[in-house]
Amino acid sequence: MVSNPVLAVWMLGPDFSYEQALIARGVVTIAGTDEVGRGPLAGPVVAAAVILDPSNIPEGLNDSKKISAKKRDVLFDVIRSCARFCVAEASVEEIDELNIYHASHLAMCRAVEGLGAVDHVLVDGNKIPREMVPPATAIVKGDGKSQSIAAASILAKVTRDRHMDALAQQYPGYGWDKNAGYPTKGHISALIELGVTPHHRRSFKPVHNILCHL
Repeated sequence: MVSNPVLAVWMLGPDFSYEQALIARGVVTIAGTDEVGRGPLAGPVVAAAVILDPSNIPEGLNDSKKISAKKRDVLFDVIRSCARFCVAEASVEEIDELNIYHASHLAMCRAVEGLGAVDHVLVDGNKIPREMVPPATAIVKGDGKSQSIAAASILAKVTRDRHMDALAQQYPGYGWDKNAGYPTKGHISALIELGVTPHHRRSFKPVHNILCHL
């Protein structure tokens, strides 16, 4: 038995309370949005936006980082079968041009826009993207608090991981099928030995430093 109510909430995972509070105020269409891929040295940043059906919420939704790859794959298909969703990205070129912060916001805005009419957006993080058109609420660690954001985090992560798996076949040696482009020791070593690919973010320091020494 858990006596600490804060710990109890954490153990239970996200719920639908943020969405229910908006519904009680007369808000009808509520989307959750999240992005994946701020930290990697390679690949796009991917965002998803999801509108859940309050009468058909998939079981087991949580922050995508807290569930196994196998469970994410199952939930990926379940979410897509019972919710409105859109997945979008900002490219490596856009990341280098805008910086990763603004590129992440761009991807989230694209995902929300792709849904069509939305009355309110629940955004993972502490900032609402400036370009976000519908009214929005920022929720820190929202993927662990809101089921709509959790669903978006799962769609975004599975999509990006599969994209990096495909790129790993085209560019063997960097380990993208295992590290998803993050700066692991093996990835850094491959960068030094094999060089920079078109899918590397040139504005990120490890990649930039290698290019400067060419």
